[in-house]
Formats: sequence, C-alpha cells, structure tokens
Amino acid sequence: MTRRSDSAHILGMMSGTSADGIDVALVRVAGRPPRLRARLRGFLSLPYPPAVRATFLRLADGGRTTTGELSQLNFLIGELFADAAVKACRRFGVPPRRVALIGSHGQTIFHQGTRRNFLAGRRIASTLQIGEPAVIAARSGILTVGDFRVADMAAGGQGAPLVPLVDYLLYRHPRLGRVALNIGGIANVTVIPAGADAQDVFAFDTGPGNMVIDSLARHFSRGRRTFDRDARMALRGRLIPGLVQEWLGARYFQRRPPKTAGREQYGARFTEQALRRCRKLAPRSRPEDLIRTATQFTAFSILDAFHRWVLPRTRIHQLIVSGGGARNPLLRAQLQAGLRGVEVLPSSALGVPEDAKEAFAFALLAWETCHGRPANLPSATGAKYPAILGKICHPPLRR
Repeated sequence: MTRRSDSAHILGMMSGTSADGIDVALVRVAGRPPRLRARLRGFLSLPYPPAVRATFLRLADGGRTTTGELSQLNFLIGELFADAAVKACRRFGVPPRRVALIGSHGQTIFHQGTRRNFLAGRRIASTLQIGEPAVIAARSGILTVGDFRVADMAAGGQGAPLVPLVDYLLYRHPRLGRVALNIGGIANVTVIPAGADAQDVFAFDTGPGNMVIDSLARHFSRGRRTFDRDARMALRGRLIPGLVQEWLGARYFQRRPPKTAGREQYGARFTEQALRRCRKLAPRSRPEDLIRTATQFTAFSILDAFHRWVLPRTRIHQLIVSGGGARNPLLRAQLQAGLRGVEVLPSSALGVPEDAKEAFAFALLAWETCHGRPANLPSATGAKYPAILGKICHPPLRR
C-alpha cells in the first residue's frame, strides 16, 4: 500500500534497550530520497509504569515467563503506545485525524542478529519487538507501521542498525566526512563519507552504551537511581584498569562490521559478572570506581571501533552524538580526547535533539514503508538486498 500525499505529519515512537519509557516525535515529512525533507515539530517522553519496566527487564535478561504472559504484555504495551500517541497529539496541538501515520519500533524483548542458537536442528537468528501495532492503530485511529526489523533479517541481515538511512538523509555533506553516534542502551555508529551515496554508508553497534552504567547505578542505589545523572558518581571514582582491559578483550570488538550487540551481551548477567570480577580484582574499590570503569569502558569501546574500523578507511571531520549518553560529560570528554582533529557535536546542533533522534528516525522509516520504498541499508545490516520494512496495520473504517 502507498500513500501519495506530498507531505504529512507522522508520529515516530520508540522505546530503547534501557526500557525507560516511550519516546514520541511529531515529524513533518515531504518528498522522497535523496531529497526527503523532514522537520521535528514536537517531542515527548513518557515513562513506563515501574511494574511494566521491571517486567521488561526481567524478561529481557532471561527471566522465566509463560507464552500467556508474553502475549498479554504485547497487547499491554500496544495500549501504552496508543495512549502515548494520543497524549502526544494533545500536547502538540495536532488532532489525530491530521496525523497520516505512526511508525512504532515497539519494545525489544530479544534480539540476536547472528545465527548462534540451535532450534529443531537449525541455526536461527531472530528478533522480537512487542507493542502490538494493530492495537495502536485501533486505539489511535491512525494507520500504524510496526515490526520493522524482521524484513531485514528475512533478507539475511542482522535487523540492526536501521537508523543509518535516516542518518544519511540528515547528515550527508559534499565535503565533510561525518559519523552519527547514538549512545542509548547500546552504542552504534553510522559512517557517512564526504559526498557519499547511500551504498557508501556503513554502520554497526560498537558495544555497550548506557546499559551497564544504568544497571550499576540501579544496583548500588537499590533502585533509587535509574542512571548516573551528569556522571556524578563516575566523576568521583577511579578507573579499575585490569577490569576494563578484560572487558575490551571480548571477541565482539575484534569482529568485523556489520555486527549488533544487545542486552544478551550487556544485560543483567554482565552486571553480575562485573560485580564478581570487581570484588576479585579490586576488593577495596567503591561503587563509584566500578561506575567510572563502566563509563570509560563505553568510551573506550567506541574509540576502539573508530580506530579499528572507521578511521583507517574514511576521513572523518565531525562526530554527531545523540542518545542519553550525549549528556554524560565524562563520555563526551573521553570521546573528544580520543578523536583529536574531529569536531564532536550534539545532534541538536544540526536540528534534532539528542533524545528525539531514534523516534524521529522511525517516523521517516514509516513514510518510506507506506510509499513502498526499501529503507534498510545492506551495507549497515549485512542484508543480501534492500527490503521494505515493517507491517502496516489499518485503523477502524470510518462510516
């Protein structure tokens, strides 16, 4: 199905691997690549109810569940996303009837982009995002596109990262080589050489973003803190060198892109192991020391990716940073110190606030889907061919 209007209001909706809540971006879109025009009209972030977030984290970290519980959670999250869409329309002063469509990423419960598990004698790669898009369409009355990742995986890709096409449309420059870095739960980069065509772009997950830092902050505060605001704890701590060197020795960092990481690598199990190793390697360390080490681990893994996979093949002039980690002063300082000659900019300096970037991106991906255009970049995901992403759910018929 295609929608042939020249321009439209679209809601992009996203909840990342940290499962903090639902981000909603209202985007005005017109045109088509490479002359697609998009402008952010509003952004809203709504936290999940604490019990819902706790259930997510339990399931995503391998906790036991039943198929019934998972099915109910899929529909419950659909209801929460629909509520968020309606609230966003009210906040932005745009009635739902004037919104052409919703692009909903949903909430990732599981993602394994490589074929590592065996099921029925076969190696299987799979992904699961919940937040039923049919429920969103029914409750909001807006055409909804969801479940974006599976089409890329069916094409042989890893289902991530999917934002590189949007990065390319936003940041390509005839003379400047740019890298878009998003530091969410996981950190990922999109590399856009100067004067690049879409096929010149490559992207991959560098490793952990905020996920380990947030988990440790929750652990040491007994749930009173969900993240280390302004790196206050990390800045009071000291690096534990042996631990960060051990983490950087993981095989993931030596693998060539494209590659993806997730909670399966850096979730609750990683945090538990980090606490045990810290007690063994640095028994007199303080909580601030381990959070400092986790923060610098994120920075060092990003820098390792730059020096190993990006800078040897592409001249980079600017690094454009988005996501929650863009507000972490220790991360920013480490990145700037490790990338001399590269200008480090927040994404807001180029028109999209740091927290709104991924929700903004899924609005544009939904626009491409409804026009029947592929929106994955095989150079980023490893797919064998370009794919039209997502599944379209229609609202109730008006009578």
